[in-house]
Amino acid sequence: MNVYDFDKTIYASDSSMDFYKFNLKQDPTILRFILSQGIAFIAYKLKLIPKTKMKQTFYRYFRTIKDMDARVKAFWEIHEQGLRPFYLKQKASTDLIISASPEFMLKPLCDKLGIHLIASRVNPKTGTHEENCYGAEKVKRLRKLYPNAKIDAFYSDSLSDTPLAKLARKAYLVSDTDIKPWPKS
Repeated sequence: MNVYDFDKTIYASDSSMDFYKFNLKQDPTILRFILSQGIAFIAYKLKLIPKTKMKQTFYRYFRTIKDMDARVKAFWEIHEQGLRPFYLKQKASTDLIISASPEFMLKPLCDKLGIHLIASRVNPKTGTHEENCYGAEKVKRLRKLYPNAKIDAFYSDSLSDTPLAKLARKAYLVSDTDIKPWPKS
């Protein structure tokens, strides 16, 4: 099986930020959350709060979306074009996406592509995290759901995914259109 990170790996941008911008166009009143979002981001960067807390504060705007399923569907109708050509050329039904992005947001696209998904469990009505799928947590989730999985190739844009890269026969670091072998550590 081949395993991929999602944001900035097979999808050219950050899907959570693109979804936020999309929602902002649909309902500019979500700007009322910007002060708390900014404070949480600064607190996270200063290591005063964990990443999960920062994300939960950012995702509070989800509470204003009446039909999240319809909103996610409308988002992917426009943003599916952000999938990178290298991925679409090599996509296989055995592929697994492991992402820190919200599962409910990526699942419709992964289902359409016919690929498997492990992602952060985020409540689409409240924005609260049940589990952030990031770094070493990605390996735990992989082992829990696919205990005997053998990773033929792994692709990510981030060195925070080194724990997964170490499990793969081959690993690649993706940046824009450049795909290089994973750096030796």
